[in-house]
Amino acid sequence: MSFDPNAAATSDSGIFGLPFDESQAALVYLPVPWEATTSYGGGTSLGPQAILQASRQVDLFDADVSKPYEPGLFLRNESPEIRAWNEEARALATRIIEAAGLIEGKPELQQALERVNALGEKLNDSVYRGTRELLAAGKLVGVIGGDHSVPFGALRAIAEKHPSFGILHFDAHLDLRQAYEGFTWSHASIMYNVMERIPQVSKLVQVGIRDCCEQENDYVTGQKGRIQVYSDRDCSRRKFEGATWASLAREMVANLPNEVWVSFDIDGLDPRFCPHTGTPVPGGLDFQEANYLLGCLVRSGRRIIGFDLNEVAPGPNGDEWDANVGARLLYKLTGWTLASQSRVALSV
Repeated sequence: MSFDPNAAATSDSGIFGLPFDESQAALVYLPVPWEATTSYGGGTSLGPQAILQASRQVDLFDADVSKPYEPGLFLRNESPEIRAWNEEARALATRIIEAAGLIEGKPELQQALERVNALGEKLNDSVYRGTRELLAAGKLVGVIGGDHSVPFGALRAIAEKHPSFGILHFDAHLDLRQAYEGFTWSHASIMYNVMERIPQVSKLVQVGIRDCCEQENDYVTGQKGRIQVYSDRDCSRRKFEGATWASLAREMVANLPNEVWVSFDIDGLDPRFCPHTGTPVPGGLDFQEANYLLGCLVRSGRRIIGFDLNEVAPGPNGDEWDANVGARLLYKLTGWTLASQSRVALSV
């Protein structure tokens, strides 16, 4: 294929300006424009398209991984069906959220809640089927949300292929709430649903955490080591007292098994990198801290078996900063995944 990695991308080129089709790509991105239960800021359903546009400005040379584009990268088209489900579910969920969850004795709101949960099931099944199809074709899969509820179906498909694996979870929140605001498939419940419904997940390591409720904290304790939390508070304290990020990253990685799915909510980063994400929280990781941890994971010999990137929300009035950061984070996740699978070489 004739392709100049140094040339400017065109407006109609593929993701990162690449010319590959799905059959030629080693890694395929599955976009999921869904944000039905978002209860604070919105716009994450626009994330996949915003990342696509921003990706064409990303230089393909990478200092960590040699030519991550060479194995082929391809972004599938968004599903109009998912987009329609999202619009319906979002409208219904907004009514429930505005009622502060007080729906007892209100049949219309109870029916609305049932419908939102049913649409969440449809979304999960669609992502499951898409991921399963790609895995059967020998592809690596990267899910692009949408809110953080979207990767459940992908993890269910991964679990059918990998009988035991861990999750490295970047987030400002634990996402261990039970049916938050009544929504079974809430963005705030993704890891609770994973831990309860996907027993193949042997370990969950959570990084960047700085917001949680008491129920979530109790749930972590009750898991007796299956969940390891590295809160922003505790990591910062240890750094203040002399620990290096390198030592912390090695410790995080040591808690993970050989096969790892990376789940990245962009609000795990400092909000200066994602000011328009749905639920920003002060503190968080620097971009290079996150990248270093991913590199530490790969250099340990562990394999990244797939990933998701969520909660990228484009800003108002054409503000592209969140999508700009999201596209670059997506490229780093891609490169490290391919390197862990020996599809490309490490640069250093």
